[in-house]
Amino acid sequence: MSMIHEFKKVWKPYTLGLLWVLGLLWPLLGIHPDGTLSFERTLIVWLYLLVVSFVCLILYLMNKSGHLELMKNPLSAAWSKGAVAAKVPPVWGWFLVGLMLAMLFPLFTGRYHQDVAINVLIYVCLGLGLNVVVGLAGMLDLGYIAFYGVGAYTYALFNIHYGIPFWVCLPVSGALALVVACIVGYPTLRMRGDYLAIVTLGFGEIIRIILNNWMTLTNGPNGIMGINRPGIFFPSFADGFSWEHLWLKKLWLLYYVALGLAVVTILCVHRLNFSRVGRAWESIREDETAAELMGVNTFIYKLLAYAMGGMFAGFAGAFFAARMKFVSPESFTFLESAMVLCMVVLGGMGSIPGIILGAAALIVLPELFREFELYRMLAFGSVMVLMMLFRPEGLLPAKRLGTRSEEREG
Repeated sequence: MSMIHEFKKVWKPYTLGLLWVLGLLWPLLGIHPDGTLSFERTLIVWLYLLVVSFVCLILYLMNKSGHLELMKNPLSAAWSKGAVAAKVPPVWGWFLVGLMLAMLFPLFTGRYHQDVAINVLIYVCLGLGLNVVVGLAGMLDLGYIAFYGVGAYTYALFNIHYGIPFWVCLPVSGALALVVACIVGYPTLRMRGDYLAIVTLGFGEIIRIILNNWMTLTNGPNGIMGINRPGIFFPSFADGFSWEHLWLKKLWLLYYVALGLAVVTILCVHRLNFSRVGRAWESIREDETAAELMGVNTFIYKLLAYAMGGMFAGFAGAFFAARMKFVSPESFTFLESAMVLCMVVLGGMGSIPGIILGAAALIVLPELFREFELYRMLAFGSVMVLMMLFRPEGLLPAKRLGTRSEEREG
């Protein structure tokens, strides 16, 4: 009877939701480019969704009524034992295992999979950089991708006009992005909350528009072409071997360079997180007023977080320019900033493994649904909505050291 009682409470919103989905699907699938209308394709897709959602509804009702306890208890016990067993090896052991698997990845995959993996590694660097700003220091930054563009254009301009190789220009790109972050952050970071988000969004768009309109320097919307890719510089660091003389495949080398940048970023963010500076950032995130009263120079630490995030984005931008051999302002729009922010929120703010998983999910999921063409973005959005409903703290939320008094009382 309890299951029937639960069904009576949810059947109205469930039915309205299905009707709303039907009304949303018909304009997408029933209206053809030639102006003709059809309902058959919409109905088939809607029936598939009806079956899947009904199965989920039955499982939900069984869970609410207690009928799944016989299955949940053994699974929970097995999950707890697995979590305990996973904690036995040290963290660095799991890190080395993951690094070894990542290094062997190109040996067993093709070009398409390696391209996707390189995209994931680039966004891992971007996500971890934004994690310093949003996840650790608690500042909502909507213009973060601008520093990515600064790093990309720095390497592109130095390489095209002065012939400076990638490895020499990589630290320069990060340093210049850091300087730009300080210039942008100095008047910006005195604000908080929504005001900070709006101002960072404005500064991000200002930088993109400068890149788009400064024709004499950046070639405007036409972009910059012919950028050199990284190579192995031995024994001559300045020139290096040409691509034709490398025993590694071209894509393999790009993959390993991206992997190296991601590993360095992970180690740096980890050290920052568990340092005195990281503790100051977390205190600002939890309560900026209380942190300032306790003696934390909140403005300096916020500026430092903003600069560190910009530096990591500059490194990723330099590699992006080297990989694509072309840069244009269209690669650094607000949607890219929103994408990186989604990775941080989805994975778990302040959690390094969570952000790696979030970046992989947001890059790989659209690729997995690519065969569904028009449906893949619908499925992608549905997965995002479900994640925020059932796991709002993220896939792998960060574990805070210690507990608050209200948590102990609860």
